[in-house]
Amino acid sequence: MKERLFIQKSKEHVKLEEFVRRQFAQAKCGSIEVQYTPVVTRIILHTTTPGLIIGSGGERIKETVELIKKEFKIENPQIDVQRIENPDIDPTIIAQTLATAIESGVNFKKLGNFYLQRIMEAGAIGCEIVLSGKVSGQRSRRERFVAGYLKKCGEPAKRDVDKGFAVANPKLGNIGITVKIMLRRTELSMNIQKKPDALKEEKKEAAPKEESAQPAEAENVQPETEYVTEQEGAEETS
Repeated sequence: MKERLFIQKSKEHVKLEEFVRRQFAQAKCGSIEVQYTPVVTRIILHTTTPGLIIGSGGERIKETVELIKKEFKIENPQIDVQRIENPDIDPTIIAQTLATAIESGVNFKKLGNFYLQRIMEAGAIGCEIVLSGKVSGQRSRRERFVAGYLKKCGEPAKRDVDKGFAVANPKLGNIGITVKIMLRRTELSMNIQKKPDALKEEKKEAAPKEESAQPAEAENVQPETEYVTEQEGAEETS
């Protein structure tokens, strides 16, 4: 019984989040948090355009609150709108922006590389952009763009990595867009260093052997990570 109740609550949470996103589809909504208390159910919206959500005199907020009461039988819902100070490190906003650009016909490779650099310059440790679907041509495939250092599993992946998802609907077919961004939050992520110029092409000239032969110092030197751009998926064949 407890397991069924947990699943039911999770379904209601997802439906509520999707309903709120549909209500404010014109505004760029980032993450949505739902806090349940005995007195009030608080819905926290993170957005880059709070004015579109609030409306004139808070009319849109009031209308949405009334609809939530009817649809989900929640007695006292409250919507709290918070502005996103740095949208370049919000994975949901980035995914939505990529979806809009892909639907407009912008080349996906240019978009992937451009937003990789933009995310890293905004202060992220690492990021990953994955495009799945009919990116180009009639066959579905997966394109992956990676930069910096990104944890894939364990507690650091849950604490430090934010995830966002959006769907683009170009003429060829739907494309799923997944964005993962690792931020500096815990001791592990704070100790990671990165090379700011690693996205530039490496010089062909080799480093002098005398410098490489110098012994490493005994101090705890944190490893540096380079930006890497990868693409997966076979090329289209005629």
